[in-house]
Amino acid sequence: MTRRRLLGLAALVAALLVATGAVVTTRLVANRPAAPVAGPSTAPPPASPTPAPTTASPTPPPGADLKGPLNLLLVGVDTRVSIPGWEPHADAVLLLHVPAGLDRAYLFSLPRDLVVDIPAYPKAHYPGGRTKLTHAMSYGSRVPGDKRNPSTAQGYELLRTTVSRYTGLRIDAGAVITFGGFDKLVDTLGGVDLYVDQRVESRHRRPDGTMRTLTGGGYVGPQMVYQKGTRHLTGWQALDYARQRYTAGGDYTRQRHQQQLLRALARKILDQGTARDPQRVEQVVAALGKTLVYAGGGRKLIDYAYVLGGLPADRLTLVVLPGAGVSSGGTYRGEQLKPLGRDFLTALRGGRADAFLAAHPALRVKN
Repeated sequence: MTRRRLLGLAALVAALLVATGAVVTTRLVANRPAAPVAGPSTAPPPASPTPAPTTASPTPPPGADLKGPLNLLLVGVDTRVSIPGWEPHADAVLLLHVPAGLDRAYLFSLPRDLVVDIPAYPKAHYPGGRTKLTHAMSYGSRVPGDKRNPSTAQGYELLRTTVSRYTGLRIDAGAVITFGGFDKLVDTLGGVDLYVDQRVESRHRRPDGTMRTLTGGGYVGPQMVYQKGTRHLTGWQALDYARQRYTAGGDYTRQRHQQQLLRALARKILDQGTARDPQRVEQVVAALGKTLVYAGGGRKLIDYAYVLGGLPADRLTLVVLPGAGVSSGGTYRGEQLKPLGRDFLTALRGGRADAFLAAHPALRVKN
């Protein structure tokens, strides 16, 4: 497994939107022309009355017409760009829900192996079917007549439709992180402080950050170990930690760790004052380069960035949706959400998420 394989890091987009939104606000205020200062007039009075000058209406900020609720789809894909024709797979699918008041948000993940109905998608000649959610990205990315160049944008389109139908939520915008750059981004921020909630052994990295040796029987050699407690992680460590799913709790634990990493990054950005330092934010965005694919449904990223720019990190609630495996004839077919997870989606659609989480506190990720 190479460093280009990003598992579950699309949630980072939300943190960048928060940072960028605050910078947009700062720049608009800083670049606004100063109002002229009135002083005593020494000019003679006009010979005849003149009409009062018309005061121009202030330019509304980006996204001023956006109203909640908003739903952003954040996707981390497995794209092996060195292999021609490799289709992107959605390794992480996260939803950021911002209620009508735009003063808080909920972040939750859908299992990559969630068994769903994927609708037909004529652009890719896909007839539709019932299979794992991760495949919506790969099936949708197929470009008829051009197998060597799959389209991530097409894949996102089919994934978005699939997620929207499953959750009953309208998807307003989204983003896909395709490959490398995440570790450099974290290093640009000076690392990140994260509470490691359980001991995690890395399958892929040695303690010095180099890759373990891959043999026919799997990875061998010394392993990096993340011990429980508050840890300061460098870029490669944060990336590696968020990738691990062969732990107690499996992929559901990995989903939780990805969400925790997002929150830690958002806090880092806000605590550093990065969001109010245009040069620092430009460094952060530059670290991503072309790894970010944005899909705004006709709206500019700045619109959503501005709206999210005032959202405090402590108003971002992480939610874990319990699930279980699905088997048929003794063969594993994928995952399904348990009734409690599906009930949360119903409460979210009805604007009752806070009350639901108060009644079911175990769904909140505390650390």
